Amino acid sequence: MVLTPYYYCLTDVRRLQTEEYLDIGEDMNIPDDFTLAEMTSGMWWRHLVSGGIAGAVSRTCTAPLDRLKVYLQVYGSRRSKIGKCLKEMVREGGLQSLWRGNGINVIKIAPESALKFMAYEQAKKLIRQRRNVKCDLSMLDRFMAGSAAGAFSQTAIYPLEVLKTRLALRKTGQYKSIADAAQKIFVKEGAKAFYKGYIPNMLGIIPYAGIDLAVYETLKNHYIKSDSKEAPSAMLLLACGTASSTCGQVCSYPLALIRTRMQAEANAPGEGQNHTMVSLTKEILQKEGVRGLYRGITPNFMKVAPAVSISYVVYEKCRTALGVTMT
Repeated sequence: MVLTPYYYCLTDVRRLQTEEYLDIGEDMNIPDDFTLAEMTSGMWWRHLVSGGIAGAVSRTCTAPLDRLKVYLQVYGSRRSKIGKCLKEMVREGGLQSLWRGNGINVIKIAPESALKFMAYEQAKKLIRQRRNVKCDLSMLDRFMAGSAAGAFSQTAIYPLEVLKTRLALRKTGQYKSIADAAQKIFVKEGAKAFYKGYIPNMLGIIPYAGIDLAVYETLKNHYIKSDSKEAPSAMLLLACGTASSTCGQVCSYPLALIRTRMQAEANAPGEGQNHTMVSLTKEILQKEGVRGLYRGITPNFMKVAPAVSISYVVYEKCRTALGVTMT
């Protein structure tokens, strides 16, 4: 079967329609890609709103697993059992403590999505102008544009990432609110504290985005080259997106763990040497081996299926309510 360029553009649009609500609580995905019709008609903002609501609901529902992941990443060497870790969290702060850090995790969806979308559109515009490309960009082009957009948005909202980690790990009564946490961290540790773990976070964008795109395109193209004459279904593309995102997480997970441990360090100036990315990696390898770099990955996997399912259902409901049409 000979496939026209239009067909490839169509499958990429179908990818958009399934992956907007594919939210598993990670913040390094390639941004949404909208058609010209969606941009001119104003449908794009409805897609973003629907995706944002779906992400907020799915993150809230899976927040206990996300906090468990963060707890294991930081305290895994001492509290390596999932059941024991959950009991300790509940004993220390009650059932409600399982949602610590979720508020800011939801709050940062809107600014990050907006900044990422803006930067992605500008990056694609520059690439198209240089290469005189009118149709959809190649996988490499989208990887470059997506990585640049991810780096830009993560740089802008990174202090919120640090606050999320600190709030997720806080003890009962340690902080009264998000503002109180930000003030106390600033007074005790200075402005630099809000960018702890920034380097491994930036480095993690490249393997995550690259592997996510490569695996997705491989799976999608395998279907296209089969005997099927129909475009891939939404559920098939959703499965491809889930698989590709999971593969990206596995390969970038050690960097995410290093980032989280650096964010969790609360040393004030003069109270001790803060770890660098290299020194912390060496310390983990010496004490725990390679397995230490994957602490917390089990609850991370456990939340994928419910997060994707919840995102899918909520997105569809919001899409219908806002009158979003599929192009």
